[in-house]
Amino acid sequence: MDPSAANLGSTLGPLAGSALTGLFWASATTVTYAYAAYPLLVRGLAGAFGHDDVSPPIDRARLPRVALVIAAHNEAAVIDERIRNALELDYPADRLEIIIASDGSDDGTVEACRPHEPRVRILDFRQRRGKAATLNAAFEEVDAEIVVLSDANTMMGRESLLRLVRWFADPDVGVVCGRLVLRELGSGRNADGAYWRFETFLKRCEGRLGGLLGANGAIYAMRRELVAPLPRGTVVDDFVLPLLAKIASDCRIIYDQDALAFEETAPTVGCEFRRRARIGVGGFQALWILRRLLNPLRGWTAFTFWSHKVLRWLCPFCMLIALGTSAALAASEPYRAAFLLQVAFYLAAALVASLPDNWRVTRRLRILPMFVWMNVALLIGFVRFVRGGHGGIWKRTARLQDCG
Repeated sequence: MDPSAANLGSTLGPLAGSALTGLFWASATTVTYAYAAYPLLVRGLAGAFGHDDVSPPIDRARLPRVALVIAAHNEAAVIDERIRNALELDYPADRLEIIIASDGSDDGTVEACRPHEPRVRILDFRQRRGKAATLNAAFEEVDAEIVVLSDANTMMGRESLLRLVRWFADPDVGVVCGRLVLRELGSGRNADGAYWRFETFLKRCEGRLGGLLGANGAIYAMRRELVAPLPRGTVVDDFVLPLLAKIASDCRIIYDQDALAFEETAPTVGCEFRRRARIGVGGFQALWILRRLLNPLRGWTAFTFWSHKVLRWLCPFCMLIALGTSAALAASEPYRAAFLLQVAFYLAAALVASLPDNWRVTRRLRILPMFVWMNVALLIGFVRFVRGGHGGIWKRTARLQDCG
């Protein structure tokens, strides 16, 4: 027996030492699986068992009626450009209704929309109630066959609407998610664009397996009949709405990488942090709302839900546990090395985060502080979720002009 292990056992007691080692390995394995092993595994599974969906041809004579719904709060700076982008979409004007649902905007958002009436329908909800309540109220005004949801700061590709809608010629398709492309502006300190490309890769693989999880709020479409009322205070509506449809109908959720939407990244990690914390609240909230999808009988959806979401939401706790247990076990190897590696990782992340904006640092290094802050934000999101202090009221993500 290793003498250092014997000393550890005599100091902590055999049961305590075994518990710490078990906690360390469980935590380290969870983080490694969520961010390294799962991407490799899902890629391999998609190659072995997945398939590329073939979209039906576009029949312009039979295109369904579509309602493009954009929820907005204080988006006066971008809403005119957003509406002009929507009006230029390649879709018959007599079959497309553009709806701007204002959630208590007080910055002139509604007034900026007025010149576009009657081509644009404005729902001016004076009392601010949160995005979920605003969307629910907007859905009650929709009688189109297909609902397309997007954000006020999103610009859609001209053919994106056609590409989304063509899939609904297949009666088994209930939700179609487009591809969001992030344009990296500002200081370059925020590596969200690189991280989003990683997420897009996972979406492609999960889509090939038939286990796509939700959508992204920038661009997705649903059959109106499958749009369920969002539970009060829902934060991540783009995750919950499609999966509620999946639970209710077992419909197919399609990922179309050719249906493009564009947004700018938040210019700094700090500007992105608040959004990440809010997403953290929504993730833990959605876990309860969508708990039925965790049943292994749900097949690939359960597999991707556990691997991509649940285990990743556990990572902030696992990172803390791994650091603490390796510190307690540092009298013996390999725990001493594990502890020193973690300390070096966090120091490197802090160093990269502290470098001046004019220093040229590779994007790969910028990912280090983003990874740490992302998990800190998730941890804060969990605390807010437990405290129940988030009522679904959202603030728009800071843009370049806000973070100068």
